[in-house]
Amino acid sequence: MISISEAQLMAWVSPIFWPFIRILAVFTAAPVFSSRAFPVRARILLAFLVALASQATLPQASVIGFNDPRAFGVLMQQIGVGLSIGFVVQLVFSAMELAGEVVGFQMGLNFASFFDLTMNTQSSAVSQFFGQLSSLLFVVLNGHLMVLMAVNRSFKSFPIEENFLDALVKMNIYKLGTDLFASALWIALPMIGVLMFTNFALGIISRVAPQMNIFSIGFPITLMVGLVGIAFTLPMLDQPFIALMTHVIDIFGGA
Repeated sequence: MISISEAQLMAWVSPIFWPFIRILAVFTAAPVFSSRAFPVRARILLAFLVALASQATLPQASVIGFNDPRAFGVLMQQIGVGLSIGFVVQLVFSAMELAGEVVGFQMGLNFASFFDLTMNTQSSAVSQFFGQLSSLLFVVLNGHLMVLMAVNRSFKSFPIEENFLDALVKMNIYKLGTDLFASALWIALPMIGVLMFTNFALGIISRVAPQMNIFSIGFPITLMVGLVGIAFTLPMLDQPFIALMTHVIDIFGGA
């Protein structure tokens, strides 16, 4: 009769279970993966398949059983690191959406707000357009593979252990706030310059021809210039998006 001890069972389950928890936490917080259009069962199955396929590249970790005193600390670490990776990827999308908010404010379209059922958020039309464009770039530029690469490298930078606070200190996620605003303003800078020049020209026209109702013609002109400017700047949005995603990999890859 074949008998399997608890130590043997944990030696088989532990190398898959703890990476599975971290990857599932990433899929819970990362954009596209955490969308309501992505079924929960498919998310769990995908996390298990990724954890199983990553076994050949993961570093050797100590076996930690479910009744081990360190199990709760290890569980908190996997959830914390996974949510941190998903949160940082979400910041990349937030930078793009913030750029859309700034552009929409300059165009005068911030009053046109819509409720996004997939993300449970309300944003302006331009911001939502930039958000949908970020999702498209995320898939087309293999952003999902970059996220999986960041998760894989995180096991080397933050190995499976019970001390999550040390890992949180090494990440320095709070420093990404400056990168978020800097990247958003850098993306929106061409549009801000064009629209400021347009408003400056409209101000001169209102002074030269006071009898002209500048409010009736200003909004259509600003809207048209904004749409043309967005059309010209769209092909250049892939570079800042790739740069931000590369920075995410560097944070969790120990670079």
